[in-house]
Amino acid sequence: MKLVRFVLLFFWVAAFSQSDKNPCETLDKIQKLIKYQHYKTKPIDDSLSVYTFNSFIKQLDEDTRLFIEPEIDDLKKHQFKIDDYLTSKNCAFLDEIYVSYSNAINRYEKIIENISNAPFEYKRNDTIQFSKKNFPYAKNEAELVRLYQKSILFNVLRDISEVSTNKDSLIQNFDKIAPISKNKTLESFKCKIDSYRLSKQEFYSIFFNSFCSYFDPHTNYFSQSDRSSFLSSVSADNLTFGFYASLNEKNEIIIESVIPGSSAYSTNKINSGDIITQVSFEGNNYSVSCSSLKKIEEIFTSDKCKKADFTIRKKTGEIVNVKLVKKIMKDYQNVVYSYLLEKDNAKVGYIKIPSFYSTYENGTTNVSDDVVKELYKLKEDKIDGLVIDLEDNGGGSMEEAVRLTGLFIDIGPIAIIHNSLGKKEIVKDYNRGTAFSGPLVVMINGNSASASEFFTNAIQDYNRGIIIGNKSHGKASMQRIYPIGDEKDPSEYLKITIERFYRITGQTNQAVGIIPNIEIPTLFDKQMPREEDNYNTLDSETIEAKLKYQIEANEYASAIEKSINRIKENSSIKAIAELNTKINNLYDNDFSPILLQFKNVFDEVNKVNLLWKEITDFSETEYPIEIKNSTINQEYLQFDEYLKSTGVERIKSIKQNFRILEALNIINDLKK
Repeated sequence: MKLVRFVLLFFWVAAFSQSDKNPCETLDKIQKLIKYQHYKTKPIDDSLSVYTFNSFIKQLDEDTRLFIEPEIDDLKKHQFKIDDYLTSKNCAFLDEIYVSYSNAINRYEKIIENISNAPFEYKRNDTIQFSKKNFPYAKNEAELVRLYQKSILFNVLRDISEVSTNKDSLIQNFDKIAPISKNKTLESFKCKIDSYRLSKQEFYSIFFNSFCSYFDPHTNYFSQSDRSSFLSSVSADNLTFGFYASLNEKNEIIIESVIPGSSAYSTNKINSGDIITQVSFEGNNYSVSCSSLKKIEEIFTSDKCKKADFTIRKKTGEIVNVKLVKKIMKDYQNVVYSYLLEKDNAKVGYIKIPSFYSTYENGTTNVSDDVVKELYKLKEDKIDGLVIDLEDNGGGSMEEAVRLTGLFIDIGPIAIIHNSLGKKEIVKDYNRGTAFSGPLVVMINGNSASASEFFTNAIQDYNRGIIIGNKSHGKASMQRIYPIGDEKDPSEYLKITIERFYRITGQTNQAVGIIPNIEIPTLFDKQMPREEDNYNTLDSETIEAKLKYQIEANEYASAIEKSINRIKENSSIKAIAELNTKINNLYDNDFSPILLQFKNVFDEVNKVNLLWKEITDFSETEYPIEIKNSTINQEYLQFDEYLKSTGVERIKSIKQNFRILEALNIINDLKK
């Protein structure tokens, strides 16, 4: 079986299915693979036991509102023994935890049912508090009931507060609105029951991943469907029902667009703006409001889920049912695209790279080939410079990162690969010449990871271009997917961290990220999860590197200085700084206790909503960027209505990105 090397930010979904077998058999195989293949393995001892136990319980009960303290105290008898259980191949402890978890879900169902049937009070002389930190477990069932009563009441009052910004009007109509919000809230709490319930196989999968994450955040257990979902994230062609969907503010799955020629398109029943209310697969019905979104996501992404029935609510309120079959279609949202941007006297090429995709499973194209095609189109229009946008690009294929780098580096070493045996491999660009040699700006942010960082490292080390944006994610490790067990017909896999990559200077961006040449503030930057935030991340190290390479003789000092001065004085940047202060205060600090009465809840909800409106209004600011399709793309668009429609949103996102405006200013400065 061909083994494929990956560099990706992260990817995890709960297993949809797994063959019934003794979990200790799978754990033993996982343990052996990690022992012999992991970049930096750890001993199987009490430290592993404590971490795996705590991580597993947290995965099962993230909000500490299912188990109660005596149950956790009882289960803690296992927390130092998991390493011993693995040695003796005795996994009976998992069955014990599963029974305890199942009992907790049954108790949750009973509590919510009792609250639903009891008289409901719409105010309490009691408070509720929210925190980023987990609260302690309830000491007993009576305390757990009180916590749920408070939580449900808060959610009811919050829902009423969302109806209008006019407090007086809501108070006047409270008796009419309140029962509707109560029923809606109680229904949502009941719906959680379905997502909480886990099959034994799903339960085991969560444990396997808790075990694997002890070694590093990117070593993961995959079921067969997990693997196919993972691979689809790094392909430009995927099995799809034929639509793009997203969650709206009400946690509903809304159709964004329908792909021409797809199964969804052929029905003539699905349109942009429709809401998916239910998905049925293999006799199981998954209500979107009640089911785990991870299960529904897997139906969408797994190549094992090829047929499904969808219940759609139209904008008119009409309910329609459609049967859809997946086809291999181009993933327009994951594929490279380009535009011509004009400002002042400069004509600048813009290339967006959403991920480093390759021809892994269903793919028919590679990111490097697609960039070459877009470069050719842009160069035909005689561009003065190029902007490569890697914002929110979580990575992908290492081979593609090497090929893409070679398009902009003449010849020489690109990176150093270091494996678990201490062996170093120099990754080189062997091809003379470049596909583009003009002024270059690369955009990154906190979600730019792995292959994105590999490419950006080389551009920065060779002084080939100017890096702008925010500190990158900080993932410089590489993974490989291995089958567990039968290689001819595997049903389980392990993605293991096997290597790290270093810059040609011997430094690494692992856990520290890449610092741009020009830092440009962006909303939510501090809240973007980065590698350094992970508990078991590999640390940052430097290795000795004596490599010969020719640094480009580009003079960027003046352009960088001008950009920094522009940014300091820009009103949008000042607005971003002010909004980030408010955002960080909201996310980083605990809320004050909120009295569970309507007026108090309304004031808190309205305060947060006003901030979100301020953020939304600012995010929709458009900057003076003239955007055109390249001459060649203009010809293509005459025959592709779908690309025309997606182009509207793409152009809008470019106009609303201040970093792109500054990239154009920089290229103008480099051109002078």
